[in-house]
This record gives sequence, structure tokens and C-alpha cells, in this order.
Amino acid sequence: MQRPLHTLPKAHLHLHFTGSMRHSTLIELARGQGLHLPDALEEDWPPQLHATDERGWFRFQRLYDIARSVLTRQEHVYRLMRETAEDEVAAGSRWLEIQVDPSGFAQRFGGLTATLELMLDAVKQAAEHAGIGIAVIVAANRTRHPLDANTLARLATQYTAAGVVGFGLSNDERRSEARDFERAFRIAKRGGLLAMPHGGELLGPRSVAQCVDDLGADRVGHGVRAAEDPWLTQRLADRQICCEVCPTSNVGLGVVERASDVPLRRLFDAGVPIALGADDPLLFGSRLLRQYELARDVYGFSDAEVAELARQSVRSSTAPESVRKELLKGVDDWLTGSLE
Repeated sequence: MQRPLHTLPKAHLHLHFTGSMRHSTLIELARGQGLHLPDALEEDWPPQLHATDERGWFRFQRLYDIARSVLTRQEHVYRLMRETAEDEVAAGSRWLEIQVDPSGFAQRFGGLTATLELMLDAVKQAAEHAGIGIAVIVAANRTRHPLDANTLARLATQYTAAGVVGFGLSNDERRSEARDFERAFRIAKRGGLLAMPHGGELLGPRSVAQCVDDLGADRVGHGVRAAEDPWLTQRLADRQICCEVCPTSNVGLGVVERASDVPLRRLFDAGVPIALGADDPLLFGSRLLRQYELARDVYGFSDAEVAELARQSVRSSTAPESVRKELLKGVDDWLTGSLE
């Protein structure tokens, strides 16, 4: 008999704001506003994306933009965060770090500052509603000009007391070099934020190394391609730089053909800290709990190893020390408790 994974306390460190929306909410909001959704977001959901070529990534980004377009009112932002917090608690997540890019909504909600403040208030209310800790990572879009990233970094540092804990860099890593955004990350780190760029998803180990060397990454979003370079893998392990591994996303985007091809076991056994993440459940069709199920059912993790994955997610988080201690104790209790 196996221990139930939904009762295992864990932290979720890789989840995007729009991509956290429930599929049912997307459908409801679109119909309520008379918006037409493509088949890939309705009858054929979740979509088959395979974004390892330009056409596939364009399709992924188009679907993402369509999903974002249904969030037209402030009440939609509050609803999304409330439902996301509820879904996190149901999966056993007790600490969430959600990535937001206010520039995607700035024209809709009165500019960058007003949008970020709206998102932060929605996060605060959702956390109180669901009884979960939630922090925010402001993420720049690497397909936009680095000056835009500098602006976002400066903005993010002004809200460290309001729940912003990190600065990220997302979107297609093939479109720019990490070093192009070095100044933005320097601004963010000087302002007290952790560096959490994406890397090693659509590109190989060099992309991960650039995140570490050029951006001073404290964590790496995805990072799975680091497993192709033993020296880099050992470096991540030695420096305890966490990789936010999202197996379902890797399959959905065509990074690997099957879940079993994700090198989760290889990275874990090498000592690289791992935080399992769901990335964009709206487009990949599964949330955090499914990633832990894959660890057990596909990668052969024992309960003790699954518990260590949960511990690593907590240790790699920005949760206050008191929260970390409570969650780590909860993991120990889960592992030593009765199976009945």
C-alpha cells in the first residue's frame, strides 16, 4: 500500500499565472464574453503542441495569448488566483511561487504598476482564502527587448515587501542569449530578489550554463538538458542550484517524446536539487500532483525518495524559515505515519 501523494506537504515553484487557469474557467469566461476558442482549447484539449520547431512554438504562444485574452476584468484575475490556490491545496502544496508578467496585461489594467499591484492583491486574497503561502516571481519575456526586462526588474524590486521574491526570464530561449538580460538580473539581485530564469528546455546544457554564469541563477526553470553534460550536472549539484523540472510540460512541448525520457532520476541521483512543477496546466492538462505521480509510477521513486523531492522543493523555496520547518516536519510525519 502506498502513501497518498496529495497529503504530502510540498512547495510548487514553477507555475505561470495565465497557465494556472482551470480549463473549465477558460471555457466559461470565453463563452460569457462571446469569444471563440480554437478546437485545441475545447474539443481537442489538451492541445498537442510539440514546440521544438518555430511553427510549433508559434502555435503554443498563440494558444497562450488566446487564453490570456479572456482575462478582461479585474474580477477575472481574482478568480483565477482563488481557484489556483484551491487547486494547489488539493494537491498538497502548502507554498506556491507563481510567475507573472504584468506587461501582458498592462494595457488592460492601467499600466505595469497598476497591473502588478492588482496581481499582488489577488495573490494576497487567494492565499488567505485557501490557507496557503503564495509569493510572486516577476518574469520578463526573452522575446522582447532587454530594456523592457530592465524596467520590469526595477518595478519588481519596489514590491519585495509585498510578496515579490524573484525575477525570472521565460518564453523561447532560442530567441536571445541569456547575457542580453544580465543588466536586468543585476538590478533584480541588487534589489534583493533571487534569479530564476528558464533554461535548458528547448536548448541544451549551454543554455543552463549561461543562466548560471551570466544571470547568477539561484534556480533554473526546467534545466533538464543539463543532464546531457556530466560536468554541468555536477556543478549544479555542488552549488545546490535547484532545477524546476516539469515532466508533463517537457512531453507536451516535444522536449522529450515520453515522460520516461525526462532525466529526472539522473539529476536526482547526481544530487541536483529538484522542485517538480506543472508549468502551464491549462495547456498541458495536468497539475502538480500528476508530476509526483510520475515520479513514483514512471521514474520508480520510493516513498522515501518522493519525500525527499518534497523536501527539496521546500528547501529551494523562498518560504520563511518558520514555514519551511513546519513543512519539513510535515514531510517527515507523512513518511513515518501509518499507511492506514
